[in-house]
Amino acid sequence: MGSSNNIQAKLVLLGDMGTGKTSIVLRFVKGQYFDYQESTIGAAFFSQILSLNEATVKFDIWDTAGQERYHSLAPMYYRGAAAAVVVYDISSADSFARAKKWVQELQRQGNPHLVMVLVANKADLETKRQVDNEEGELYAQENGLFFIETSAKTAQNVNELFYEIAKRLVKARPARPTGMNLHNETQDRRRRLFCCST
Repeated sequence: MGSSNNIQAKLVLLGDMGTGKTSIVLRFVKGQYFDYQESTIGAAFFSQILSLNEATVKFDIWDTAGQERYHSLAPMYYRGAAAAVVVYDISSADSFARAKKWVQELQRQGNPHLVMVLVANKADLETKRQVDNEEGELYAQENGLFFIETSAKTAQNVNELFYEIAKRLVKARPARPTGMNLHNETQDRRRRLFCCST
């Protein structure tokens, strides 16, 4: 029965080129950070396991390329994803505008139960900030997203980001899916019998 406490979750990172998606993943998965990170081509795959009290979550992480020419590939990666992390760079207003477009695309085409997170990365670049914390937070609130500011460089909030996603995935998951389905079916049948037994 222990295996029911294991969740395998596909997670996708989306956002403009240079916002630090790969740096966030490398910081989380390997505890590494490089000042110069080459642009991702297509997508890169990572996996990482997080143990919570209630469950163990194995993340299958797709780190997608931010370059516009790879945009058409994105649905391949976010289709069937349990969580999406949309990243922008606090020192780039353009990347925030682009993040909003990703959120809209996911709202239209993503999994309806998607756990969506808006991440304001590069919090270490406070002096170059173009997007206020409040602005990101407000947009996230209006769109039902979880919001967090991170810095892959200093590791600020990177682990917290993934723990929060894991907690939300555990909470969203029904305790015993099979039992629930059966229960609903019998309820429906009962309702049908009741409505037509006159």
